[in-house]
Amino acid sequence: MCFAVKYENNIVYLHPEYISQIMSNEQYYPAIRDASQLGYPKTFLLGVQHLFAMFGSTVLVPVLTGLSVSTTLLFAGIGTLIFHFITKLKVPAFLGSSFAFIGGYLSVKAAGAELGMTDEMALDYASIGVFFAGLLYFVIAMVVKMFGVNKILQFFPPIVTGPIVIAIGLVLSGKAIESCNENWWVAMTALTTVLIANIWGKGFLKIIPIILGVIGSYVMAVCLGDVDFSSLEEVPWVGLPLSYESTVFSIFENPDYTFMASTILAIMPIAVATIVEHVGDMCAISSTTRRDCLKEPGLHRTLTGNGIATAVAALFGAPANTTYGENTGVLNLTRVYDPMVIRIAAILAIVISFCPKFTELIHLMPVATVGGVSLILYGMISSVGVRNLVEAKADLSLSRNFIVVASILVLAIGIKYGLNDQVDVFGIKLSGLAVAAIVGVFLNAIFPKEKKE
Repeated sequence: MCFAVKYENNIVYLHPEYISQIMSNEQYYPAIRDASQLGYPKTFLLGVQHLFAMFGSTVLVPVLTGLSVSTTLLFAGIGTLIFHFITKLKVPAFLGSSFAFIGGYLSVKAAGAELGMTDEMALDYASIGVFFAGLLYFVIAMVVKMFGVNKILQFFPPIVTGPIVIAIGLVLSGKAIESCNENWWVAMTALTTVLIANIWGKGFLKIIPIILGVIGSYVMAVCLGDVDFSSLEEVPWVGLPLSYESTVFSIFENPDYTFMASTILAIMPIAVATIVEHVGDMCAISSTTRRDCLKEPGLHRTLTGNGIATAVAALFGAPANTTYGENTGVLNLTRVYDPMVIRIAAILAIVISFCPKFTELIHLMPVATVGGVSLILYGMISSVGVRNLVEAKADLSLSRNFIVVASILVLAIGIKYGLNDQVDVFGIKLSGLAVAAIVGVFLNAIFPKEKKE
């Protein structure tokens, strides 16, 4: 059986299988760029889905460093809204807690303990260092604006950004496997539900696989007795996510300017690495959404938005913000690219920061649930990097290109799993991804261009 299709006043007969192939092509079956066509309830659920995607990693940073979880959620939401305002509401990115600064926070806490400081006071000094790191984004943004994005992007060709994006997904994959190992039955329930909903789901179910995976695996964990809700009774419904003692303003009552200066010098350079990661994330979002965010609204705007979000968060005791690959994975999975769904997630993060009970309910989400969902999301991030290389027709038969790609991947993954993702570079603790990004940019800049014979 064939279908008759009118094309340029001619009748063409097409087989159903060929029609399905055409409809799967974005040229004929475009991704959803305006979520209003879905209606308010469905758009809201998509926002909830992005909230689930970012939650695990965002709250993990304050758990590891000793910062406030509620404050972190509040300024993840506020920072995301600031970013969207600066970028003219055009970039579908969520800003969550940056892992790159964890080493900086911990080293400042250790140095503060030697001076007799409490952990809370040392973290306030670390936040001042993060504030100045946020200001560094402005400097780079001014350079981009002054010289133009094209000249800056000469240092970030696909042969550099592609492997960086691949490395982002591969580096995160270890965390996903570690989380799955808590309970593989729960993790596989989440993963299987996501795959079934995305591949065989019909209508709206096809674009909310993350929510379905979370709910399904959460129920499985409850049935297996892996979730203890007793702590919910002790948590109030409403609470303020801020306290004066956790802000940087509190230390100026009796400041130690020498320690403050050393903290700034120790933490501020980390921003150089996170800025390179930011460019990689923007390339991943551009590749996913098929819109060049580096040129419109512009890399200078995305850097400025990220910098303001980080600086504001640091002032009030929240960790540095960075664009989140998890949410890019959701964009790739659902093919709903409207930034509005990200802003809904940001508003929800702000709301739940004032509700300790709801925050605790999500905090009780099984670790394996997050792991199962993350398996597919992190894999999709790496796939976007591979697609960048393929679409750019990167020639890996050239020695210089081969060495650049190999160096980025080996350094990022090797330092992550060989040195616990921390390497001391001139007294500064850098992640493997940061080192790989810096080395990749440097090698690409100094290696002479080759022409294939």
